[in-house]
Amino acid sequence: MSLTVRPARASDATGIAAVHVQSWRETYAHLVPAGFLAGLDVGERTAGWARILDDDVTDVLVALDTERIVGWASASAGRDRLRPAPRELEGIYVVAAAHGSGAGRLLLDAAIGDGPAYLWMADDNPRAEAFYRRHGFARDGAAKEESLGPVVLPVVRLVR
Repeated sequence: MSLTVRPARASDATGIAAVHVQSWRETYAHLVPAGFLAGLDVGERTAGWARILDDDVTDVLVALDTERIVGWASASAGRDRLRPAPRELEGIYVVAAAHGSGAGRLLLDAAIGDGPAYLWMADDNPRAEAFYRRHGFARDGAAKEESLGPVVLPVVRLVR
């Protein structure tokens, strides 16, 4: 795999949305109903990503294998009122076919560097937690619930 990471462009919205849908189906199959995951719509996600890419708040990066987007990451100064670090990794997803390729590490480095940061993660997400631990993150005890489709999931905060 020949990977590059670059800032996302407006023209990347559909590719980011496709990775978003595919990676949710691959990552959350044990947490949410299959019917919800099957109903995820790339077109709807594309519109949402177009708005995000147009804002001046969120940094979005894409990982490409040649010209195909295989992952994305988004980061900002943080969405929480009380922030434990100056940067929040809002999301990072890589399609399963690119797991182990280094795409996640490249995206993480480009999105937040090696400085202090935080993120929220589904509590029952061992693959993601192992990835974050390798990159210096640890649970800090904060937890909340988030809706993911028809399911309310416990999420935990990790901080570096």
